[in-house]
Amino acid sequence: MLPRQTRAACAAVVATGALVLTGLSGQAGAEAAGSTAAQARTPAPSAARTLHTADTSAAVLNAMQRDLGIGRQQAEHRLANEAEAGATAGRLRAALGAHYAGAWVHGADSGALSVATTDAADAAAIRAQGAEAVVVRHSLAALDAAKARLDRAATHRNTLDTPVWYVDVRTDTLVVQAVRPAAARELLSAAGVDRSLAKVVKSAEHPRPLYDLRGGDAYYINGNTRCSIGFPVTRGTQQGFASAGHCGQAGSTTTGANQVAQGTFQASVFPGNDMSWVATNSSWTATPYVNQNGQNLQVTGSTVATVGASVCRSGSTTGWHCGTVQQLNTSVTYQEGTVSGVTRTSVCAEPGDSGGSFVSGSQAQGVTSGGSGDCTSGGTTFFQPVNPILSNYGLTLKTADDGPGPGPGDPGGTWAAGTVYQPGDTVTYGGATYRCLQGHQAQPGWEPPNVPALWSRA
Repeated sequence: MLPRQTRAACAAVVATGALVLTGLSGQAGAEAAGSTAAQARTPAPSAARTLHTADTSAAVLNAMQRDLGIGRQQAEHRLANEAEAGATAGRLRAALGAHYAGAWVHGADSGALSVATTDAADAAAIRAQGAEAVVVRHSLAALDAAKARLDRAATHRNTLDTPVWYVDVRTDTLVVQAVRPAAARELLSAAGVDRSLAKVVKSAEHPRPLYDLRGGDAYYINGNTRCSIGFPVTRGTQQGFASAGHCGQAGSTTTGANQVAQGTFQASVFPGNDMSWVATNSSWTATPYVNQNGQNLQVTGSTVATVGASVCRSGSTTGWHCGTVQQLNTSVTYQEGTVSGVTRTSVCAEPGDSGGSFVSGSQAQGVTSGGSGDCTSGGTTFFQPVNPILSNYGLTLKTADDGPGPGPGDPGGTWAAGTVYQPGDTVTYGGATYRCLQGHQAQPGWEPPNVPALWSRA
């Protein structure tokens, strides 16, 4: 933990960026599917590309070039190709059903997509969509179920010696990172997880929440602890922002970077998850921007990036750094306990970077939770996905200065702006039924017929 005891101390930390790691933290840091899959349609390139490339700033592209070792044109192509790959993966997930075993992108700028299935009969349909087919033993549902058993077992055990576990779709295994491999085997046994599903990897990592991160602007909790705004949000007419749960507890008061009274934590969860939101007073106005070292990046949505996709992080200690999404739905144990449902990335971070914004192109991904390593030698960073924060607290991500109005007329149906949809969810709109392809929060202008990258006719 790195609580700041006085405002003077806070100012000193802001000036020097000097923080101590206790873990990167402040408070711690069937029917043969071939015929079915063939029905999946590839979206028009422009529809998919728009989600991740619209309004992508020069700062994001520059950081991608620096950290991924690619040129500017490669960075632009990569974002566009990854957006298309995400839509294709969503369609194939819906088509393959229980056979689906995950998807990932690879290649510096090609956006090549691999899709795994447990049924070799699906291979032709996968290749027909332009993806590489990989036949594996375990479905994603089976691996996710095994991980859920680990999550439940971890609530009754000390898992500091097995701090990270995740489903690795590339290797079709449930990976448990352990300081002591024997501890990982004990956890798997306690959870009743078949060892054929799991792989134990010895690791010296000791992750911890990243405290004092600045994704947007710094703010202070109870006058003596600094953290960072994740993403501005609204809840009805109330304005505020989402951040990490370890930044403060419900009822804690906040002041802005200018030391002006700002707001109050309405809800906070940590450990278990690492999420919170602050309602601000009338002196503060939510904007759709993330601070990029003095420049504004406009956030245009919250479409979830695919495993292997590029992602960038903003923090007050180390600025902008980029990497790739390693695994979704990861669990990590900090000193305070286990946090589940976070995303594991290859982005580096350091103390003082906690709570800040993760983005892919112009799409909000999450708020920095914790990690290990640093931005000199490299590291691993976890972020709490933003969509669960929005869904759990009934928040709407701020994506425009003045939200676009709905299309002409009201076609009726169950689709609703502001709702967080997950892959596989179905809605009706204009008399038709649609299936969600990629997780996102719906917003005006993103009605199902308008965004084939997010919805397909069911």
